[in-house]
Amino acid sequence: PPLSKEYLAGEQDLDDVILLDEDFCTAKSIEVMTGTRVERIDAAAGRAELAGGGEVPGDAFLLATGSRARRLPGVEGDRVIYLRTLDDATRLRGYLQPGARIVLVGGGFIGSEVASTARAAGADVTVLEALAVPFERILGRQMGQLCAQLQRDHGVDLRTGQTVESVDVGDSGVAVRTGAGDVVEGDVVVIGIGTVPNIEVAERSGIAVDGGVLVDEYCRTSVENVWAAGDVVNTWQPLFGRRLRVEHFDNASKQGMAAAKNMLGQATAYDDAHWFWSDQFGLNLQQSGVAERWDQIVVRGSVEDRDFMAFYLDAGVVRAAFAIERGGDMYVAQQMILAQAAPDPAKLADEDVELAELMAS
Repeated sequence: PPLSKEYLAGEQDLDDVILLDEDFCTAKSIEVMTGTRVERIDAAAGRAELAGGGEVPGDAFLLATGSRARRLPGVEGDRVIYLRTLDDATRLRGYLQPGARIVLVGGGFIGSEVASTARAAGADVTVLEALAVPFERILGRQMGQLCAQLQRDHGVDLRTGQTVESVDVGDSGVAVRTGAGDVVEGDVVVIGIGTVPNIEVAERSGIAVDGGVLVDEYCRTSVENVWAAGDVVNTWQPLFGRRLRVEHFDNASKQGMAAAKNMLGQATAYDDAHWFWSDQFGLNLQQSGVAERWDQIVVRGSVEDRDFMAFYLDAGVVRAAFAIERGGDMYVAQQMILAQAAPDPAKLADEDVELAELMAS
């Protein structure tokens, strides 16, 4: 997360973003093997086979191979950035200065957060988004329109309903041609159009995959003694009655803990409401649950003041929540989603009624 926010803005350095530092690994007896690629897992033989020969023995194996940035075919070069790694963020940080022209393809989380960081640095920002509004698939048209206005209010040239026909990369800049025939010029183009799960090791190991590594609610794959967690998995979610591939920091952390318990023989179902946050233009945005089907949105607070929580109800049941500057209420909202609560909509909208009391009742 810091690569599109604090690190990109120069507010953090390398030490702040390292996940497994050497002292921690030494203290916990963790052996980290870098520059080492696993060819396949032979769980029956109890080993991970390494590319180029060699193996690592094991009784239990976890696939946490994550995901990689989805790329536009043939669109590469020094002025093209797919923000995924520390090197990507460091390279982009060099462009963020007053007057720089930043073109963003994709108005999702990467696009929106980079737009916010770039505008704070004084850069000119153009965002090309394929949908009618940003986040339409996860928040719907109403809340997506609010996110669009947030960008425009801070000087972002947000253009929705835009497809990319081509990207020309030169020595001094880039030119992005849209499906409508417009040409947007910039010093650099950042492409944030989603991710692709890294399923190759699973495939070579005979593990079932379909839009990610298939696991049940206990993080088990189709092969005995092999588990998987994080961005790479397509998980069965009993709470929502379907499979989901969730690409958020909190999901990877919680699912990783659940997988560890199951690998140690402590049966632990992973049935989370899912939660993510995004810092944009001085505001904190949070969402929990899956807002793919609803018949009512109940708003608590002020949309105009950008200080509210919106509850997505399906047949009266809380299925998801989206908030701006209401992070303190999100925990209770998550409990409502997990409990499949059906609160009185009038009380849900009434700020004189405490959410915790409403949940308790």
